[in-house]
Amino acid sequence: MTKVDLSKFKNPEFHTGSLLKRILWYYTNLCFFRSGVFPVYGLKRGLLRCFGAKVGKGVVIKPHVNIKYPWNLSIGAYSWIGEGVWIDNLAQVTINENVCLSQNAFLLTGNHNYKKQAFNLMIKPIVLEEGVWIGAKAIVCPGVTAQSHAMLSVGSVATKDLEPFSIYTGNPAVIIKKRVMED
Repeated sequence: MTKVDLSKFKNPEFHTGSLLKRILWYYTNLCFFRSGVFPVYGLKRGLLRCFGAKVGKGVVIKPHVNIKYPWNLSIGAYSWIGEGVWIDNLAQVTINENVCLSQNAFLLTGNHNYKKQAFNLMIKPIVLEEGVWIGAKAIVCPGVTAQSHAMLSVGSVATKDLEPFSIYTGNPAVIIKKRVMED
């Protein structure tokens, strides 16, 4: 029977950017995003833009946020990134306008192929459309699109696309009811 052999792990098609760029981002992320010392939203938006992210006006980025590669990130206007959010964006992550990522939410664009001896990396983008709410400690898996105003409840895991104006819960997340908006 074939076994996992991590010495064979290679991903020549996956590029993370230049070494200098990654080092500069590592320390910027550590000092200004993962830290609680700099709660200035405008500064954080500017730093993300300097590293290639597309960031709309009014975006709120709370302390202790971890962003893997800002050059693979787009955040629409007036979206909120809560404390402890981890955006593990090996592939593109698109967060549209008025999206809320609650505390410790996790956007995961990469996984490994458990069927392959070398444990090959597999990456897929994530799209969060307008008005989406990802609850505290919820996980969005690679390749998921959360359609307009979908909601993923606390601690839930989205492994498939979320329908618009729908509320999901569980692991894997299932739809429990429609999200009805009021004025």
